[in-house]
Amino acid sequence: MGKVVTCGNQGERIRSDCQVKLELSDRDGLDIQLNSKVKSLYGDSIIALTKEIFNFFGIVNARIQIDDSGALPYVIMARIEAVIKLLTESDKEYLPDFHPSNNSATTRDNNRVSRLYIPGNSPALIINSGLHHPDGIILDLEDAVAPDKKYEARFIVRNALCAVNFYGAERMVRINQIPAGLNDLDFIIPHRANLILIPKCESIEQIKLVNERIGIISMKYNLTQKVWLMPIIESAKGVLNAYEIAISAHNIVAIAIGLEDLTADLGIQRTKEGAESFVARSKIVLSCKAAGIQAIDSVFSDIADMESLRQTVLQSKAIGFVGMGCIHPRQIKVIHDAFAPDAAEIEKAKKIVIAFEEAQSKGVGVIALGTKMIDLPIVKKALHTIELAIKMERLNQNWREQL
Repeated sequence: MGKVVTCGNQGERIRSDCQVKLELSDRDGLDIQLNSKVKSLYGDSIIALTKEIFNFFGIVNARIQIDDSGALPYVIMARIEAVIKLLTESDKEYLPDFHPSNNSATTRDNNRVSRLYIPGNSPALIINSGLHHPDGIILDLEDAVAPDKKYEARFIVRNALCAVNFYGAERMVRINQIPAGLNDLDFIIPHRANLILIPKCESIEQIKLVNERIGIISMKYNLTQKVWLMPIIESAKGVLNAYEIAISAHNIVAIAIGLEDLTADLGIQRTKEGAESFVARSKIVLSCKAAGIQAIDSVFSDIADMESLRQTVLQSKAIGFVGMGCIHPRQIKVIHDAFAPDAAEIEKAKKIVIAFEEAQSKGVGVIALGTKMIDLPIVKKALHTIELAIKMERLNQNWREQL
């Protein structure tokens, strides 16, 4: 018998996935054994797809066992290609059809109030992730993937970037720590990822390595779409270097802080109140504001405590963060509601903007609202509040007509 390799997941609680076992042989053609919950409906098409993939890679003799729990074609493709490449060398890629929505680019100031982390090796969670309407979806190749599953997860993430409809969410990928994460980029940059999260970022050298690799891949595939970066600060060294990191590259649009790893690095316990991380979080906010990029707070790990999450978001907003990571879809609405401008903030901003526009129309240099003088930084903040309220559907874009 030859070497047998396995990729994928199976078991009673596994859905929308499959496990593929492969052994190359010297004769007898392709021996395909399929065990599937949907064999009566899709068995013939799964076997036909399997034969097509093996033909694509030029393999004519092999024993293949597929244990399927309702995997979509792009998942089956990823699992089969992964086992093939564990036993053979090939630069070819068997890719699913590209979903038209995944051609869309995002902007430097894209709304990033919520970002939903999805384990990169869990197809069942990826498939409908866009239906929860986070601002961004993070396909995670780092902490959410077991070390022995990282290789095969790359194929799932690559194919998901091609085939899955994310319903307008910004398509993000958290790569592994540098230098291992550089190899992840080969799988995701050619397939229109909008933003790359760089974990455990401590120096501008890491940013340079990522951008150099992105440049090489973009040149190879003749790509022109901008790829944004979001370094994640998770250590004392990273906090101290936050501003230098923030200004180190033109495509850095945000910095996130990761409090689980940061508190571990500091040798302290993370609490819901967050007093132990206030200095570090403030340093991240100050660095981001000075660099003109977005400051993103850490995830909140207790998915059952919605009130503590709301209080944490309000605290984050108060010190200058503009968004937060999510580890469960139920957190998205709480984060959006708490970060959004409230009624009083919107009303005040509207009055300031109207007073500013009236002063401009009359050629008046001094802007007043009641007995208070309004300067340009206050006007700028009010305009930002109005813009955010419109983006988050708290205010009609034609609000002036309703006055």
